[in-house]
Amino acid sequence: MSVNELYAKYTRVWIPDPDHVWRAAEIVRDYKEGEPVLHLTLEDETPLEYSVGPKSNSLPFLRNPDILVGENDLTALSYLHEPAVLHNLKVRFLEPNHIYTYCGIVLVAINPYEQLHIYGEEVIRAYSGQNMGDMDPHIFAVAEEAYKQMARDERNQSIIVSGESGAGKTVSAKYAMRFFATVGGSTSDTNVEEKVLASSPIMEAIGNAKTTRNDNSSRFGKYIQIGFNRQYRIIGANMRTYLLEKSRVVFQAEDERNYHIFYQLCASASLPEYKDLCLTSAEDFTFTSMGENIFIEGVNDAADLEKTREAFTLLGIKEGNQSSIFKVIASILHLGNIEICSQRDGESCHILKDDLHLKHFCTLLGVELKQMEHWLCHRKLITATETYVKNMSTKQAENARDALAKHIYARMFDWIVEHINKALHTSSKQHSFIGVLDIYGFETFEVNSFEQFCINYANEKLQQQFNSHVFKLEQEEYMKEQIPWTLIDFYDNQPCIDLIEARLGVLDLLDEECRVPKGTDENWAQKLYKQHSVSAHFQKPRMSNVSFIIVHFADKVEYQSEGFLEKNRDTVYGEQINILKASEFQLVADLFHDKDDVPPPKSSRVNVRPAKTTPKAPNKEHKKTVGHQFRSSLHLLMETLNATTPHYVRCIKPNDLKEPFMFDSRRAVQQLRACGVLETIRISAAGYPSRWTYPDFFNRYRVLLKKSEMTSPDKKLVCRNLLETLIKDHDMFQFGKTKIFFRAGQVAYLEKLRADRFRTACIKIQKTVRGWLQRLRYRKVRKMAVTLQRYGRGYLARRHAEFLRQTRAALLCQKQYRMVRDRRVYLRVRRAVVTIQAFTRGMFTRRIYQEFMLHHKAMLIQKVVRGWIQRRRFRRARDAAITIQCLFRRVQARRRLKQLKVEARSAERLKSLNSGMENKIVQLQRKMDDKSKELRTQNDQLLQVNNKLQKQLEQVKSQQGEAGGGAQLSSLQEELDRLRQELQEATAQRKRTEEEHRNEKTGLQLRVEELEKENALLKSEKEEMNHRILQQTKSSGEDSGTVSLMETSLQAELDAERQRYQNLLKQMTTVEQRYDNLKEELSMSKFQPGHRRNPSNQSSLESDSNYTSISTSEVGDTEDSIQLVEEMGLEKAAMDIGVFMKLQKRVRELEQERRRLQVNLDKMEELARSRASESRSSTSEQETADLAYNNLKRQELESENKKLKKDLNELRKSISERASENDPSNELQDSYNLLLSQLRSANEELEGRKEEVLILRTQIVSAAHIQESKQPIQSSEAPEVSEDKEPVDSEEALKAYHGLCESKNSTLQDWCPLDEDGELGLAYLGLKQVARSLLAAASSFSSSSSTIPAVTSLYCGWLLPMTLLCVTRMLLEAQLQTQSRQHGDELEALHTQIELLRDDIEKKQEILSFTASLSPEARVEYSVQQEITRLTNDNLDLKELVEKLEKNERKLKKQLRIYMKKVQELEAEAQTSRSRPAMSRQVTVQRKEKDFEGMLEYYKEDEALLFRTLITDIRPNTVSATVPCLPAYILFMCIRHADYVNDDQKVESLLTSTINAIKKVLKKNNEDFEMTSFWLANTSRLLHCLKQYSGDEAFMTQNTGKQNEHCLKNFDLAEYRQVLSDLSIQIYQQLIKVAEGIIQPMIVSAMLESESIPSLAGVKTMGYRNRSSSMDVDSGGPPTYTLQALIRQLGQFHGTMRDHGLDPEIVGQVVRQLFHCVNAVTLNNLLLRKDVCSWSNGMQLRYNTSQMEEWLRANNLSQSKAAETLEPIIQAAQLLQVKKKTTQDAEAICSLCTALSTQQIVKILNLYTPLNEFEERVSVSFIRSIQTRPQQRHDPPQLLMDTKHMFPVLFPYTPSALSLETLHIPASLGLDFLTRV
Repeated sequence: MSVNELYAKYTRVWIPDPDHVWRAAEIVRDYKEGEPVLHLTLEDETPLEYSVGPKSNSLPFLRNPDILVGENDLTALSYLHEPAVLHNLKVRFLEPNHIYTYCGIVLVAINPYEQLHIYGEEVIRAYSGQNMGDMDPHIFAVAEEAYKQMARDERNQSIIVSGESGAGKTVSAKYAMRFFATVGGSTSDTNVEEKVLASSPIMEAIGNAKTTRNDNSSRFGKYIQIGFNRQYRIIGANMRTYLLEKSRVVFQAEDERNYHIFYQLCASASLPEYKDLCLTSAEDFTFTSMGENIFIEGVNDAADLEKTREAFTLLGIKEGNQSSIFKVIASILHLGNIEICSQRDGESCHILKDDLHLKHFCTLLGVELKQMEHWLCHRKLITATETYVKNMSTKQAENARDALAKHIYARMFDWIVEHINKALHTSSKQHSFIGVLDIYGFETFEVNSFEQFCINYANEKLQQQFNSHVFKLEQEEYMKEQIPWTLIDFYDNQPCIDLIEARLGVLDLLDEECRVPKGTDENWAQKLYKQHSVSAHFQKPRMSNVSFIIVHFADKVEYQSEGFLEKNRDTVYGEQINILKASEFQLVADLFHDKDDVPPPKSSRVNVRPAKTTPKAPNKEHKKTVGHQFRSSLHLLMETLNATTPHYVRCIKPNDLKEPFMFDSRRAVQQLRACGVLETIRISAAGYPSRWTYPDFFNRYRVLLKKSEMTSPDKKLVCRNLLETLIKDHDMFQFGKTKIFFRAGQVAYLEKLRADRFRTACIKIQKTVRGWLQRLRYRKVRKMAVTLQRYGRGYLARRHAEFLRQTRAALLCQKQYRMVRDRRVYLRVRRAVVTIQAFTRGMFTRRIYQEFMLHHKAMLIQKVVRGWIQRRRFRRARDAAITIQCLFRRVQARRRLKQLKVEARSAERLKSLNSGMENKIVQLQRKMDDKSKELRTQNDQLLQVNNKLQKQLEQVKSQQGEAGGGAQLSSLQEELDRLRQELQEATAQRKRTEEEHRNEKTGLQLRVEELEKENALLKSEKEEMNHRILQQTKSSGEDSGTVSLMETSLQAELDAERQRYQNLLKQMTTVEQRYDNLKEELSMSKFQPGHRRNPSNQSSLESDSNYTSISTSEVGDTEDSIQLVEEMGLEKAAMDIGVFMKLQKRVRELEQERRRLQVNLDKMEELARSRASESRSSTSEQETADLAYNNLKRQELESENKKLKKDLNELRKSISERASENDPSNELQDSYNLLLSQLRSANEELEGRKEEVLILRTQIVSAAHIQESKQPIQSSEAPEVSEDKEPVDSEEALKAYHGLCESKNSTLQDWCPLDEDGELGLAYLGLKQVARSLLAAASSFSSSSSTIPAVTSLYCGWLLPMTLLCVTRMLLEAQLQTQSRQHGDELEALHTQIELLRDDIEKKQEILSFTASLSPEARVEYSVQQEITRLTNDNLDLKELVEKLEKNERKLKKQLRIYMKKVQELEAEAQTSRSRPAMSRQVTVQRKEKDFEGMLEYYKEDEALLFRTLITDIRPNTVSATVPCLPAYILFMCIRHADYVNDDQKVESLLTSTINAIKKVLKKNNEDFEMTSFWLANTSRLLHCLKQYSGDEAFMTQNTGKQNEHCLKNFDLAEYRQVLSDLSIQIYQQLIKVAEGIIQPMIVSAMLESESIPSLAGVKTMGYRNRSSSMDVDSGGPPTYTLQALIRQLGQFHGTMRDHGLDPEIVGQVVRQLFHCVNAVTLNNLLLRKDVCSWSNGMQLRYNTSQMEEWLRANNLSQSKAAETLEPIIQAAQLLQVKKKTTQDAEAICSLCTALSTQQIVKILNLYTPLNEFEERVSVSFIRSIQTRPQQRHDPPQLLMDTKHMFPVLFPYTPSALSLETLHIPASLGLDFLTRV
């Protein structure tokens, strides 16, 4: 196109502006080539004449069409230049708040200075697996691109993050590492990814600081290599650092801070663990207070220190090392506060003696104070011959001190980095790595020093690598598309790099000047001027001789040479280093020991010492200059980057004020020029920047074709012909293999032609429509005129008729009015007369009434007054009489008192009192004499015994002296003492045990009472809950809305509980899978080469759980809950299902306790009968007669009971007959009295019989116990025991009756702690053995000595009987305790029975009291009802007994048949051989087919074959033509047979092996949907069979009679039902996982990209979307799927599940889960892709969702709630289509999009992109109105939906109608070893 065509009227251009860099303008007059002025109009309508000329300004840059503004990729712009790039970035940043933009291979990231919710786990999952460019630009997209290329190309990758301070480099690198940690998390337990992330807070603490541009600026560069194994999982990491800014340790500019770690320690100085650091506030230290601002807004330094310590701990740095690190860092602060004072001469200095900071410094580092004080003020000079110690001036000493501080911090920094690398290191072999380079960007300040020089030098190297890589990619693209290309000229900065690093370059001259003894910065600057004055990249400033200018690729930078030499030398005196090396702390010493300082190995050779001592060479590391070290590390970095595939992230700082979403164009342009983005644009613009695929180009610009040209099937040819027609200059485009390449501006020209074509078509459409509208309007006006005339005439006629009607009506109204008026006057007069009469008569009547009342009141007053006077007179007289009586009685009492005092003084009184005392004294004297006589007698006996014993003792002693056997006697005496002591201890132990037993018994009784109270409380709560449920049921019709809300909330709670439970199962499955994987890895690692036998019969189920230990309290349903649910309905009963399930669990526990007690009672009665029968032979004749009498009594009671029942039935019959004859009430009263009397007599008789029975039972139990107690006991202590035993009273006997069985069965276990494990018996046997051994020894001694027999006789006569007596006593005491315990249990049981009888009596009394309160008729009816209820209960009990007997009979018959069959088989085997004969097998099968019970039998050795045939090797297609779920039915029939033969081991083995085999099959086929669906159906069917045939009435309601007969008889498999339920949930989760993995790659292509409605969507250029580097070139790009393919896949899933017989409810839940996945993935991609957020895509999406809904209806899945899961994406499609302009539109959107959060609505509106110029973007004000609109929403914080969310699954009970006896097993299965039973 010519210049005249480009710069025509209405063309928009960019012109330079000093404030905004570039401003938009519009041409108002056509420009002719050669004119000096271009007439423009600015955006504010200001006219402007822009001068144009070859010497002044060139023609301004052209603006891109509005449709291209805001593109994701800058290279997609038609005009590629600086103002277009800047405007696109500004629009994206300010309007939709997009901080990321692609620029070819570069990701431009603008710091928002605000926390954005775009980095969550769901966003990582959304970008994982996507091609770069498919979704909106993001740091995760770059990380995914690097991860994908590493896995696909097996080449190491690097992500280079650069930018100036405050641009967000560190945060971007952190998010990239978080992506790798999430996507490539380690499979081991080392948690390497957590350690990699934990290194960030440590490095930020020790390497980041606050600057004027950034509060958290990284003052060093780092390169982190994240290592991966062959499975591309993280196994380790490594970190390299570059150029730490050490000068910040000792100097900070204004409003800046030192490194964060210093302020963190000062903020935590008050804590106890940091007291020894001697720190105070950061303001008190020189190194932390130079910036005059020690705080950062919003930062808590103390909390950050805790995070740093946690990171240290996670990385394995011990507490001791952490403490040492903090000591070193604190010592630097104290070092900075050391005050160096100058001496008088000015050439030397000193430190004050009492300098506290020097003392703290030396203490913290463990160095000697005197030496450090000396060498801080002196230095050592070493020459070839001598060594001098030289004083330093104050300035030199301060410089040395600062250098030491920097050196200490740098060594500490390197030590921490080294230990972080050790923590991240792995011993596993690294397959590949991804490096993340976080390095400083190009820097230029007012004063630039050595640090800025090194930083810009590094950026020159990185820019060179970047330019070559971009050029290489462009070249590869052109070569791949086979288009001719010429060499593109790009900026080569190699001369600038040579200027810096070549021989005699800047760094070389700097190192040379550093080696000069008296080198200065000025001399070095002069050398630079002399050497490089001719270089194009070096300049000398005009006004300075100590600075120089280097022309970098980004800008010119002037460097001040002052300080270059000092910083390059980084001089630290060796004496100070040597002091630190001698530190008493190992860590401090290790910091400064060089790696080469290792002791030489010992040698046997003789060391030859030189005669003259040579000075020690300084450390090489200390001699290397900083520039040399940095250049070496930079070369190593470049080698690493060149060996990897780089990915670039350029961070931009939008403003210097750190304001969120504020864009400063000048600052942004500076950074764009410095970071190489504009260079990328320039390289792209030099070639063919715009690229279109042939299909996209055809779809976009086919409107420019003629109709005849569109019919050609070759789209490439059509595109070629169109371009050759439209663009005459063929150099403006090139045709590649798959794409069309355009020069800059050509796409804009094509867009202009397209817009013109649309504009022409629109004008033509408007002309036609406007003509049609005018004609339509004329016809409407004519029709309206005719209609108005017709209606007008009709109106006039109707008005005249109305006038006539009104005239006639007026006459009638007048007549009626006059009549009414006269009547009203008459009635008013009459009413007045009547009123006057009434008031007059009332007045006279009231007067008469008042006179009557006056007389009546006067009479009342007189009556009251007269009565009061009489009462007062009476009271006065009575008081006077009482007073006189009192005075007289007092006088009489005083006289009597005087008389008694006189009598008391007389002697006769004393004699009468002492007469009884004399008798008592005499009696006591007699007793005392008797006692004294007894005492003398006993003393005499005692003296005799003592004398006798003394003689015996002397005799024994003499014998001992003669025989020398005193030692043996003493040992026997000691043994005797020991046995006595043990006896005492045993007695004390027995007492303690009895006390403990009593306490335990008391505690148990209290516990029983508490449980009874709790039971009563639970029963009341249950009744209350039932009452509430019934009330809610009754009020459900009145308040249906509230009930529905409650149902919804309760259902949600129930779903949440199910989901939590199923999540636990899912986690358990994951843990089992992980365990299996680890087990396999372990077995792999343990494999040794060579031959090893593999046992085929070894069980692989060792890790499975023992299913028999599962609690049964969590499974099963009670009859009450089922009945209640059936009465109320499932939905209403679910309201209180949480509380109801708790009550149900408690009821089940109580029911189990009741059953246990009932069983104990039955056993007790049986035992009582057996004991009675056993003791019948030993009882006396009287006892036999008593027993016979008791039996007769019982028979009489039973006959009386039958007689009473008969009388009651006759009475009931007579009453019913009389009631039917309508007899008078007196007859009913007579009958009632008769009934009541009979009932009372019956109750009295019943009570008497019960008392007799109770007495009889008590006597029986007492007799039994007395018989037991009369057993012969061969011991002298037996009488003592019987005397100490308390008599058994009736209460104990009553207790013993109920617990007789338990005490009998637990006698051995409940003996007592004394006889635990048979200790007493063993002790008794042991003592007998000791006695035998002693006797043997004594007999041996007797043969050799004559004195030994005396000792032997002593032992045999006294010691042995005492020992046996002790043991016997212990045994008797244990037996006594056992009997007393038995009696206590029996007494407690009888007490329980008494309580039950009392309750029965109370109930009967309540019934009687209730009956007495009723009317006679109601009494009769109630009594009859009560008797009917009682008889019905008795009848039911008898029926249950009969059924139980019948069941036992059937069971015995079956067992008899089984035994007969076994006998026959044994006979057959005996006749033939041990092998199974085929003929007998066939005969048996034929015989059993006649009576087939739906069971299958197999031999134990065939069990493995059964599981292999039926589970392991079976394929779903082999049983496709049979009954669905055939394996489940076969397995259940085998279980039935094992239950039938009562083989518990076989049942357990069968079920356990089945479950484990299914797990193994599913693990092997973990990605096979058909196999997973097949076993889900079979597992659920097996679970239903176990429920259906369990025998529980709740599951038998839908069974047939035959099915009820097939119920399990012997085993309760409720525990296995729970295990199968859990297994079903795990299989369901695996099924969902497999199905989602199949459809997930299809969702985005089918729902968002495929054109279900052809030719609807327009196409825009996507820049680098689907570029070759993002796709696998060998596979031809990513596969595309249509909506029909997705629906077919869903139909295949549905058909597979239906064919396998899966329950329809479960199928519906699977479909619902898959639809949720479709919705979540589609909506997440929609929220992250700008190219699909348009009106046409919204219509496509709405059509696609309607097709999905139609598929649901076609498959009868409308009730599965799957359609509800599509609601968010449906509303998103509607949001893309609705109008988005006014406030009403905003209100409509908020009311329409209820399933979307406000954040999602705003995101979609921001992403909305018009595909044509006629569409309009959504204005920023409209989006703000949506954000600020108050809404009652509970929006989630995350933007994206959770694609991993899983709804809780519910397996409803669906019984099978199949009869097991009719089941046919196909021969193809190979189950011939199964036998029908």
